[in-house]
Amino acid sequence: MTHDPNKVISLSVMVPSPPGAIFDLLADPRRHHEFDGSGSVRAARVNAPARLTLGAKFGMRMRIGLPYNITNTVVEFEEGRRIAWRHFGGHIWRYILEPVGDETKVTEEFDWNGARSERMLRTMNAFEKNAKAIQRTLDNLVERFDD
Repeated sequence: MTHDPNKVISLSVMVPSPPGAIFDLLADPRRHHEFDGSGSVRAARVNAPARLTLGAKFGMRMRIGLPYNITNTVVEFEEGRRIAWRHFGGHIWRYILEPVGDETKVTEEFDWNGARSERMLRTMNAFEKNAKAIQRTLDNLVERFDD
């Protein structure tokens, strides 16, 4: 599959924390609702692992209009630096952490290179909505780790 950088929404922010603490939050699906900027994440399903690893599957209770459940699979994992997951739709949510002094540059990406239905994403206005949600998520991370 060819990777088209135009099919990635990517925003970054400096978070006043070392990468390990941020990664611990991202790798715990039971805590995703604490930083989610989309407003759609309600809670991890009961069978979600306490800590994500490469290939781990985790179910989430969601709500966009109506409540639903979704199962994600971790498709990228580098302890303290990178974590990404996707569900049946094929698009990926990715977090990249880069230490910069006492802070961490956190980049969140919505990557639809592998999306099964780009048309559906366009119909749902997913690109504009995800850009706004990413910004809110990053703002939430800054606020959470701001002393």
